[in-house]
Amino acid sequence: MPMYKVKPVSPADIKIDLPTCMYKLPNIHAQGMNCGEHALQNGEVDPALKALEERQDEVLRRLYELKATVDGLAKTVTTPDADLDASTLSRGPAESVFRATADLDSLLGKDLGALRDIVINANPAHPPLSLLVLHALLCQRYQVLSSVHVHSSVSAVPPPLLSCLGPRHIDSYARQRFQLGFTLIWKDVSKLQMKFNTQSMYPIEGEANVARFLFRLLSAEPQDPVLATQMDCWIDTLRSLNSALGRSPWLLGQEFSLADIVCACCVLRAGQTTSAPANVQRWLQSCQNLGHFDCVYPLLQ
Repeated sequence: MPMYKVKPVSPADIKIDLPTCMYKLPNIHAQGMNCGEHALQNGEVDPALKALEERQDEVLRRLYELKATVDGLAKTVTTPDADLDASTLSRGPAESVFRATADLDSLLGKDLGALRDIVINANPAHPPLSLLVLHALLCQRYQVLSSVHVHSSVSAVPPPLLSCLGPRHIDSYARQRFQLGFTLIWKDVSKLQMKFNTQSMYPIEGEANVARFLFRLLSAEPQDPVLATQMDCWIDTLRSLNSALGRSPWLLGQEFSLADIVCACCVLRAGQTTSAPANVQRWLQSCQNLGHFDCVYPLLQ
């Protein structure tokens, strides 16, 4: 038995029509529909529809920028290599020795809105001189966002190694303005490692292999299979250097190539420039005259 009785405030037979959808729109496919409600008489796009499209484009642009920023944060968080940040960006000489055109989308695959990141772990006791030269060449071809970090496994790094990629760029915070990311991390590793695209993180080991990868981004590889094989041989060995340079100005003939970059850096690192044969000294002077090795000489002092 109820404690209180309350009289109904509305009739018992009241009917309420509940909506079956949140919004109702006219059927534009129905016959006899007045299309003037959606399009202008002269065929132009409705200003309201045009404003909606512009708003959508702006939202997508901001989403791409946000994705690029998140990718940048993921790179420093996912890669356990970012204790000290010495962010830098290098701008190479105004003119490149390589004339071929390169397209990152065709070389690396299209990735809309994301910066393609190259992360290199190197031991400061053995600086990868050839990669610094290739970095300068990449900066001539692309908009490169370059940064230097120091891992906690390394106690101290000489100042020249912290600035080996050049001065800091004022727009380094806006990752979406760049085409390629180049991050060099000084770390206690036995062999140089490169990780491309932090999503797959499969490393490429060895300075020569990483140099081959970076050189392909310049689209400057020899098309002749014989020359391509000779270039690989020069990258892996330095025998008969003086003899070969007595027949041609460069290791592959008349064209400067990756073989010249890697071999010259090996000779410079070994400190054999003064005791080298005449042909090798002439060749080293030619490399120096190009200007691409300016980033290397301060590290040899």
